[in-house]
Amino acid sequence: MKVFGVAKTIADCFRYRNKIGLSVAIEGLQEALRQRKTTPGEIARQAERGTVATVVRPYLDALTANR
Repeated sequence: MKVFGVAKTIADCFRYRNKIGLSVAIEGLQEALRQRKTTPGEIARQAERGTVATVVRPYLDALTANR
């Protein structure tokens, strides 16, 4: 998988979650947000473009609920 940017890579991880594992995608999302490598809005935009928004949204909402 090519890396174009953090947000796109997170969206790609969720797109290929059946191949790499959902836990890898969730861990990547957690780390990207924790290290402030990207914003929740940018991840949501890339997820929309990659048609995985319905998969990413619940995890993104849960991780950003207390921010």
